[in-house]
Amino acid sequence: MTASAARPVQPFARADALRLVATAAVLVTILTVILGIDFLPRGVDLEIGSIPTADVKAPRAETFVSEALTEERRTQARSAVPPQYDYTPAKAIAVAAEQAAAFRRSVAPLDIAFDPGKSDTSRDAILDDALPSLSDDARATLKDMEPTRWLFVREEALRVLDAIERTELRDSDVARTRQGLAGEVAGGLGEQERMLVAELLAPHVVANSSFSEELTEAERVRRAEAVTPVEVQVRQGQTIARDGEPITPAVFETLQHLGLTEARPDLARGAGFFLLAILVVGTLLAWLWRFRRGLWHQGNVLVLLGLLLVVATLALKLASGGVTLPFLIPTVAVAMLVAVLLDAGTATILIALIALVGGAVGGGSLELTAYVFLGGLAGIVSVRRGDRIAAFVQAGIAIFVVNAVVVSTFSLLGARDLTGIVQLWGVSAVSAAASSVAAIGSFAFLGNLFGILTAFQLLELANPSQPLLRRLLVETPGTYHHSLMVGNLAERAAEAIGADPLITRVAAYYHDVGKLANPIAFIENQAGGENIHDRLSPEQSAQVLKQHVAAGIDIAYQARLPKALIAFIPQHHGTAVMSYFYARAREVAAEPHGGLAARDGAQAADAVDRARYRHAGPKPQTREAALIMLADGVEASVRSLSARDEAAIRAMVGRIINERVEDGQFDECDLTLRDIERVREAFVGQLLGMYHQRIEYPDNKIVELESRRTASGGQGGAS
Repeated sequence: MTASAARPVQPFARADALRLVATAAVLVTILTVILGIDFLPRGVDLEIGSIPTADVKAPRAETFVSEALTEERRTQARSAVPPQYDYTPAKAIAVAAEQAAAFRRSVAPLDIAFDPGKSDTSRDAILDDALPSLSDDARATLKDMEPTRWLFVREEALRVLDAIERTELRDSDVARTRQGLAGEVAGGLGEQERMLVAELLAPHVVANSSFSEELTEAERVRRAEAVTPVEVQVRQGQTIARDGEPITPAVFETLQHLGLTEARPDLARGAGFFLLAILVVGTLLAWLWRFRRGLWHQGNVLVLLGLLLVVATLALKLASGGVTLPFLIPTVAVAMLVAVLLDAGTATILIALIALVGGAVGGGSLELTAYVFLGGLAGIVSVRRGDRIAAFVQAGIAIFVVNAVVVSTFSLLGARDLTGIVQLWGVSAVSAAASSVAAIGSFAFLGNLFGILTAFQLLELANPSQPLLRRLLVETPGTYHHSLMVGNLAERAAEAIGADPLITRVAAYYHDVGKLANPIAFIENQAGGENIHDRLSPEQSAQVLKQHVAAGIDIAYQARLPKALIAFIPQHHGTAVMSYFYARAREVAAEPHGGLAARDGAQAADAVDRARYRHAGPKPQTREAALIMLADGVEASVRSLSARDEAAIRAMVGRIINERVEDGQFDECDLTLRDIERVREAFVGQLLGMYHQRIEYPDNKIVELESRRTASGGQGGAS
């Protein structure tokens, strides 16, 4: 619950809509142009067989089925098909039976010749006339053969013929098979008998398997159809055609799929980048409006965030074609800059969106997304407020460690080998160092350029040697001392509630610089002299006090103080009532004069316009401004107390805080009731330390201590 529960949530007004449309239109247009640098690829004017004069690289990742490579593999598959024959087991059996019958018919005369009833003369006569194609050696073998031996030879010949014809015998192998017939005959026959068998069988050894063009072509078609289509994966930045090497059909096909053979827009890719730009910009602006309303209304902040987003996107896009180059880009510098200049939450959402862009331009690389985002988080956590150089060094070390773990994780998951891991470790170290150096070297410049306070600027402004602080010390010593006390109180309260203690303290130093215009009008600078307000009417005194706010703004601008500090000057009073002069005005109005009745005096007091005794405001817009308002009132009030024991201090602190809360001074800042209670305790603790009571020694004790001191001094002198 906030200090003012009635504070309404501001609706999305027309001004917000105009700001959203204008900012989004500019950023979306710029990001789309950057992301779509390759949206209109230039045609390379190449043909199959032509030779490029420079390397041609893929502008984007692409996966497609290559007809050229698939056809090449189909051709290889068709060429690998051996000749196909029409052999079948049934055909072999039929040919074997046919040739066995033919063999029996051809040797029938020999069966007659070797009939046991034939004489040798008759046998020789038959053998001379039978089988005229037989050689003389074969015929001589037959004449010398016994009838019983012939039966054995014939059966062996039939066995060999049947064995040959029942297995596949291609027409191209018939001649070789006939030449080796003798070797197929069983070992029970002599050499001359085996030669005889071979000669008898040779005419009957015929092919049972012939070359078939039809079957061969059918097998070629089958194997070609069985080839799996070849899928080609092209990575962004991959070299498609090399300088001096002829363009092959496969290369030309890849160029066509990438749209590099003609200058035509890649509408799908362009639309994707446009939607990505809308997503990134819309998310950033919606988050700012919802969670950082103060930043949303600052044009300089929107310009800074847009500039950083555009620069990071451009760097990632230009590096997207490399293998290690995207990991070298010091994107974490953006996160650290925003964390130092604005806050860690804004830095986190910005680096998350940049990581999303990095992954998109990197071909959907989850590794690059994790690398950018987790490295950015390490930088944000480590750099904190960036008020010391050591913080940037520590951030660089943390970034390197996180990035090294990221690349190691994805490498172990199969992305690269040990050499690649070591290489990316080196790249991570360079990127981390570059991010720290870039953040150190640019955050002060960017802070000045965009009017954003940095820790270094605040530390410099807190130096007592600053000209404006020197003027306060010399010209208004009371105000200077008061400002220091307010700074101490507000700083401690800021630490208690988690506000920014540095800007709170520095703003407190300058909150009353307007008193330089009229120092004597403020009691802390009168040094016990005449109080000019004794001669002024309450309304005139109120106007004098109001004037120090306007004068403070003018003096601050003349001294070129940052606008963020100048904003504290009117807010430290808000619209609070100058209660002393308002009460004095009521007293004056109620004083009896001219026979005025008491009742009429009360009415006159009530008629005093309270608004004329209010400061012009605005009310505190931040917790830090609210703390300075409270510290300013508490310090001045407690200083006026005659007794500054804990009870008196606690009562005064509680009264000042309650007055401001009841007056609605914290309606426009995020100060919660819990914060107010912590502020109360912080103020009391600090004031008790500032106004601690000395020990009051009894008179007799003081006399005793003084006598001891004198005696000690006398002894020292005597010696």
